[in-house]
Amino acid sequence: MLLLNNVLLPATALSLPNRGLAFGDGFFETLVFAENHLCLAADHHARMQQAAAALYLALPAVLATAEALGATLARLARANQLPAARLRLQLWRAGGGRYTPTTATAEWLATAEAFAPDDTPVTRADFSLETQAIYSPLSFCKGPQAWVYVRAAHERQQRGLDEIILCDAAGHVAEAGAAAIFWVKDAVLFTPALETGCVAGVRRAQVLRAARAAGIECREGLFGQHELLAAEAVFTANVAAVRQILLIGATRFATATMPAFM
Repeated sequence: MLLLNNVLLPATALSLPNRGLAFGDGFFETLVFAENHLCLAADHHARMQQAAAALYLALPAVLATAEALGATLARLARANQLPAARLRLQLWRAGGGRYTPTTATAEWLATAEAFAPDDTPVTRADFSLETQAIYSPLSFCKGPQAWVYVRAAHERQQRGLDEIILCDAAGHVAEAGAAAIFWVKDAVLFTPALETGCVAGVRRAQVLRAARAAGIECREGLFGQHELLAAEAVFTANVAAVRQILLIGATRFATATMPAFM
């Protein structure tokens, strides 16, 4: 028997052991399916490979290449009759054990919901007062440090903000609550380095790639809050949308034309 929310149930009521539930031994990806294909499939797959290697996991065959990943998740979107879908792919280690894993095999779950991009400007943002970004061997991927973003989202809600900006322990700007952050100053595109603990977002990679292809100088580095606040325009970018930030604290930014590479 097991006790779930104070109700005794047969042990078979849940599929146990589950190392994702017990230890957070896994990671997830948030993806978008639109126009009959998985967007940024190669970037998602590259991050999944890196996350699996960092966690000593083996990707299942149906997720093991960018093409297989796209075909597998397209099947889910079409089964749900969703021409545009927001997908969540969760992977966790199979088997039991305690901290020491007994297998590299991964189990996985994918879910789908209707997707509509929201690229409206962020009217009010500010720096987090309660939560910091933390660099680790797994901070580049989604899942192992999800508590950071849960805390940040709670603070954002309590303060009535539309977006919250995380810094690392040394005060360097890291990322927005659920997106990479970029800013433009003197025709240069800036974004925090992964050493701040920010997620290696697939849209982040795509924006940098497109900007460099367009001949735009890009700088990834360790930047203080004052450097962000001195920007001409500030944007967030994730797989769902690119959004301009109009206000950070008391600093207002002029409405700017979205750069073509965004």
